[in-house]
Amino acid sequence: VQLQASGGGLVQIGGSLRLSCSQTGRAFGPNSMAWFRQAPGEQRELVAAITNDGNTYYADSVKGRFAIARDNAKNAVYLQMNSLKPEDTAVYYCASKGSNNLRSFRYDYWGQGTQVTVSS
Repeated sequence: VQLQASGGGLVQIGGSLRLSCSQTGRAFGPNSMAWFRQAPGEQRELVAAITNDGNTYYADSVKGRFAIARDNAKNAVYLQMNSLKPEDTAVYYCASKGSNNLRSFRYDYWGQGTQVTVSS
């Protein structure tokens, strides 16, 4: 399985960005895709996740501002980020696993990171 993320960049406070991640090489069956982020000096944290039947998880810090969606036909996941804050600045990583268990934050496959910087 390979994951390719894109869409990061520099945005002003209150602005929006949309991250995309495409997945190749996945076999059929249960599948969750997620976005993690890691700020300098911080641990990697799960931001949002979605199963292939549409169940979602959001970290409290992004609820109401971020929205995760996926296109199963394209094997892709998206993260729409609105009302961005400086504390959203981080490297964002796309991840995938062959399970629909959103209670587990363990993921098996990872893409490269994409930098999101929120600046005044």
